[in-house]
Amino acid sequence: MRRVQEQHVTRQLPAVPFYCPVPSARHPSGDTLNDLTVHWMLRRKLDTDERQLKRLAVCDFGGLAAATMPYGTLEPLSLMAKFYAVLFSLDDGVCDETGATADLLAQETSHIMRALEAPAARTRDDSPHTAALREIRLELERYASPRQLRRWVDAMRVYTSGLVWEASWRNRPGLPSLDDYVSLWMRAIGVAPFTAMIEIIGGFSVSDGQLEDPRVRALTEITWTLVSWDNDLYSRNKELLRADDNLNLIDVLCQELGPDPHRSLVRAVAMRDRVMVLFDRLAAQVLEDADHELRSYVGGLGQFIRGHLDWASACPRYAVPSGPEATPGGWWKQHPADDSPEPLPVPTISWWWDQLDASHRVAH
Repeated sequence: MRRVQEQHVTRQLPAVPFYCPVPSARHPSGDTLNDLTVHWMLRRKLDTDERQLKRLAVCDFGGLAAATMPYGTLEPLSLMAKFYAVLFSLDDGVCDETGATADLLAQETSHIMRALEAPAARTRDDSPHTAALREIRLELERYASPRQLRRWVDAMRVYTSGLVWEASWRNRPGLPSLDDYVSLWMRAIGVAPFTAMIEIIGGFSVSDGQLEDPRVRALTEITWTLVSWDNDLYSRNKELLRADDNLNLIDVLCQELGPDPHRSLVRAVAMRDRVMVLFDRLAAQVLEDADHELRSYVGGLGQFIRGHLDWASACPRYAVPSGPEATPGGWWKQHPADDSPEPLPVPTISWWWDQLDASHRVAH
């Protein structure tokens, strides 16, 4: 695993408030979902390390499902909570903290993808994560259409390819460029298969044509990116404490702006808020002529962004005992740090702003 070389980069930073105009919501079955998930996770033995199992057990994956998808019914939502548990366990136990190489992760993710593509083709050497994902894939057939299953498997392919990229950078001495980091971290964060679950959990179906609309594709990628940047902002202190890991938006910005993490933090927040404003404006534009299914999907994307933040604000996974704390109520702010309608100077995502028509380039 790559180690941080510069002492000034490793300093912990103050907690920052988040701008998110999407209202908070929560499914009433969150506690039940979490109890079911913890029992399933322990029975499944996703991890053999007792310390890691205890950390996962208090992550409240039921609460994460309840906050990100408050519109679902209990049975499919329980699958969502299990899915969260598996991917977080995979991220901690295989990707981040064991120093897995890109070669090893390519092997593991190849087994995972084969299990999802052909779940009936069982093998004797499934890893715990592959076996659990195979089970989830089979259970999804009760709730998802063949088209939705295909989308979910394709989204898992997006995620697993990102994991291999992430591992390749964790074993290099340097950092990727900002453009590379943005385009690839949105894949490796694992949100693609989560957003593919929105219509499955919600019990509706969006057409291929609607999802391929460039405006909707942009909203989907924006969701992946906002979650990935939000994760960087609230988890960086924990990452430094546990792993001396600097594969993070703030540290990538330090590489581009100079070795001042506070300056990079200000820039990261401004970037994040400008993208959040873009999401809000572009969603309003799409909803003007959307049918019920597309409205539900776009609403689900917004709820995912907000629910992820609601969960993270209370999750002990990201607590750093000696780290900076936000003031009471300090997770939220009323106004963005940057509401410019101009594209960020990041070529891989600048096309998102091209989807805005003139009437939606300013707040309504």
